Amino acid sequence: MTETHTATAAPADIRLVVLDMAGTTVADGGLVERAFAAAAAELGVAPGSADHADKLAYVRATMGESKISVFRHLFGTEEAAQRANTAFEKAYGDLVDGGLVAPVPGAREAVEELRADGRTVVLTTGFARVTQDAVLDALGWRGLVPLTLCPADAGGRGRPYPDMVLEAFLRTKAAEDVHQVAVVGDTSYDVLSGVRAGAGLVAGVRTGAHGDAEFRAAGATHVLDSVGALPALLRGER
Repeated sequence: MTETHTATAAPADIRLVVLDMAGTTVADGGLVERAFAAAAAELGVAPGSADHADKLAYVRATMGESKISVFRHLFGTEEAAQRANTAFEKAYGDLVDGGLVAPVPGAREAVEELRADGRTVVLTTGFARVTQDAVLDALGWRGLVPLTLCPADAGGRGRPYPDMVLEAFLRTKAAEDVHQVAVVGDTSYDVLSGVRAGAGLVAGVRTGAHGDAEFRAAGATHVLDSVGALPALLRGER
């Protein structure tokens, strides 16, 4: 099922599609929370404690945000945030290397359809570049799209800032206007970054961290069951 809200551009106008990875195109089975446990342990946060529960709740609420930004909020100092982030990225990378990520069903096919329709596709993440590359390698996606972006590629600010969307717009030169950009993700932060960038189509997908209420509150123009529904939507078929 596709739920449509107020859209600011006809689907046929979309030339650049900016897709989130974990939860949107990549199914990681809760690896973020497992990797967070390693980061928390590095900072001496005891599993099962109230502090651990509070911090995990914040991690869940801010899915989609740059991970270093999350750790800066949780641990206060830059030194502590960097230690937590290093532990997180290593733990997540180890889980990826262990074969614990897979494409969201239909995601690769959706990307290939979008590109066959003449649209440029960019993959973005809140992870560091080393982790993004590990995921791309694990899935065999290195050549799937012409550009992948992490927060460091766009000046260091991740979602909910619009920077990665605008970086994709500037680098690819695929669109003449931001209204010709579609942004798709599984979190309210993905949606908010697209809204702030002025994207013509901003869709939340129900395959990850957040749901319809969060997407609506963030300003989504569409809600989709999964990214697999996107090519048909942009072709005006649903």
